[in-house]
Amino acid sequence: MTDCATSGMRFETQTTLALEAAFDGGRITSDGGLVWLAEADSELGLCERIAEHVPEWRKRKGRHSLHALIKQRVFQIACGYEDQNDSDSMREDPLLKLLCGSLPQSGADLGSQPTISRLENAPSAGACYRMGEALFELYLAERGKEGAPEKILLDFDSTDDPTHGDQEGSFYHGYYEQHIYHPLLVFDGQTGHLLTALLRAGNTHGSNSAVALLKRIVARLRNRWPEVEIELRADAGFAVPVLYDYCERESITYTVGLITNSRLEELACDLLEEARRRYADEQQKVKLFCEGVYQAASWEHERRVVYKAEVMEQGTNTRFLLTTRNDGPKDLYEFYARRGESENWIKDLKLALKADRLSCHRFIANQFRLLLHACAYWLMDTLRRKLVASGARRKMQLDTLRLHLIKIGGRVRELLTKVRMHLASGHPGQSSWHALSIAFGGVRE
Repeated sequence: MTDCATSGMRFETQTTLALEAAFDGGRITSDGGLVWLAEADSELGLCERIAEHVPEWRKRKGRHSLHALIKQRVFQIACGYEDQNDSDSMREDPLLKLLCGSLPQSGADLGSQPTISRLENAPSAGACYRMGEALFELYLAERGKEGAPEKILLDFDSTDDPTHGDQEGSFYHGYYEQHIYHPLLVFDGQTGHLLTALLRAGNTHGSNSAVALLKRIVARLRNRWPEVEIELRADAGFAVPVLYDYCERESITYTVGLITNSRLEELACDLLEEARRRYADEQQKVKLFCEGVYQAASWEHERRVVYKAEVMEQGTNTRFLLTTRNDGPKDLYEFYARRGESENWIKDLKLALKADRLSCHRFIANQFRLLLHACAYWLMDTLRRKLVASGARRKMQLDTLRLHLIKIGGRVRELLTKVRMHLASGHPGQSSWHALSIAFGGVRE
């Protein structure tokens, strides 16, 4: 087969006619649902917020505005084209061109891979900080749409982001057993909004920068809503005294996992023995909960610890939580276990939106890329929320949403008075399109 894009391919069928296929359909987009990403971006003003903080690196006026380049990059990530090289093909997509401000046929093509590469290497650390602030401002605006919240639950978590080659900030991490970056992510544990995403070097401890970031978040939250109650939930990677001390000084309720040690195991010894006795009698998994007080050598005072003792066919398991909540042990542990939902949000960010493909050499460029992936998450998550609120769809993973809503082939025609897109008459996502047209209000049927 040659490299010609219009070379035909022949397939035998179970009918009297063979099938011939070629990439010669002309102005066809593979992502008809891009229009909804553009609607979400227009409502949020997201790409414009980010573009305001991207420095102009070009010495002469560029063909593409910074706003258009940010939209192109974020929309491509949301559609599943996370690599810079994808821009060389996607820059000609008629619908993507239209939504980034260029007519599908007569307009200029969008930015190429070299342009996108230079874009991603343009921001400084200060510019990335301001973009993070802009993303947080968006969160405040969205969280406050229904009035000042009484309480905000902050889920802090870290994750591994495998590195590729000799990248700045890449280090081997013993826990993950590979060379990684170690991003810090903060979600609203009640609504699922992504507050911020901070890239850290691969050898960074899980708690590094957590208190500094928490201080900024708390200050902004209390400045906006002085009466709001703030609560923190995090795993054992954040179990450091400086975090507890800060939360207690600032009257922030917290629940943090603890790494098991011999003294904690001794605390749970009697409960584990009781669980073993019950398992021997019942021959089915037993989970028991209790609480006590514990003081590590580096702590100034005792603190409440809730613990679980579990016996099952595979063996025993004890878990310990440090908390200032007043719930009973079982309720408290179940509250902590619900932070597993934030792990699903991280999977959406990493797997569906490929935030683990930070392949620039410079560390700051990869921080910028992480923020771009966070923007794509915001757009996709906004569409998911609207569909769930409308009752049209149950909550789904973002990769499922993309297949259902975005991945629709369509023929795009540039006419004298309008641009028309022809979509498949039998596409199963039509009901979602109608639901979103109502949810966005300004989109006419």
